[in-house]
Amino acid sequence: MTAVSETDLILNDDGSVYHLNLLPHEVADTIITVGDQDRVAEVSKYFDAVEFKKGKREFVTHTGRIGSKRITVISTGIGTDNVDIVLNELDALVNVDLATRTVNAHPKQLNIIRIGTSGTVQPDIPVDSLLISEAAIGLDALMHYYHQQASPQNKALLNAFKDALPANVAPLPYVTEADAALLAFFGRGHTHGITVTAPGFYAPQGRQVRAVTAWPQLLPVLQSFNYQSRRITNIEMETAGIYGLATALGHRPVSCNVILANRINQVFSKQPLRVMDNYIRQILERLQDVD
Repeated sequence: MTAVSETDLILNDDGSVYHLNLLPHEVADTIITVGDQDRVAEVSKYFDAVEFKKGKREFVTHTGRIGSKRITVISTGIGTDNVDIVLNELDALVNVDLATRTVNAHPKQLNIIRIGTSGTVQPDIPVDSLLISEAAIGLDALMHYYHQQASPQNKALLNAFKDALPANVAPLPYVTEADAALLAFFGRGHTHGITVTAPGFYAPQGRQVRAVTAWPQLLPVLQSFNYQSRRITNIEMETAGIYGLATALGHRPVSCNVILANRINQVFSKQPLRVMDNYIRQILERLQDVD
């Protein structure tokens, strides 16, 4: 089997992967991703035991256990460019023999659960609720650099979304989806919807402070989109990249969005830290029963 070159997969002097600074035994089969590096400790404080704590750049990792369940929580930073690094290096840790640089004959499948914040684009979805992304539309460019196999249903959804875009809009979107089993498991009792992943926080999400947005109709387009009774529910910056790349690598993703803002009603959470902590505990309780 052909070895992966040392410029395609860069390793540190201790054999750890380049950006995450992790070794294979330091990663669990169940991964929680968070954007904010400070949120890693807010998750791991509920572990019964913490085995490893490592950090490099914005990538902070804690691995530990709740009961018999081994879990890794890692910060990705903001945006799908960082998701590209995190998911590729996590996959290399479990599916590449780093000593020989050869791909393992029997790939391992990870459960990847995102816990992140988001804003809803629907007036009826309340602030401080939890929303699970059944699918994600990427307005970023990440998955255009990877081979994808979209289902006929997702191709139709993508074409409908493209038709809804104004003629002068530049993004070339893509569509990805959650793992069906994890969606059903974490989605019980919570709103499901289509998430839009934006390549930025301000104008790419319909905000304007001083620089003038080139797409002032973005939020109305997202709010009004409807395809076969499916609607866009929220907007953030990582989910489509996680879904697309995790699926391409053979892993099982799901994204849990803590809704801190209602962009249509212009309301922001009054207690974001408390709300996030509440949902972290709920998700960890469910996570213990995931195969």
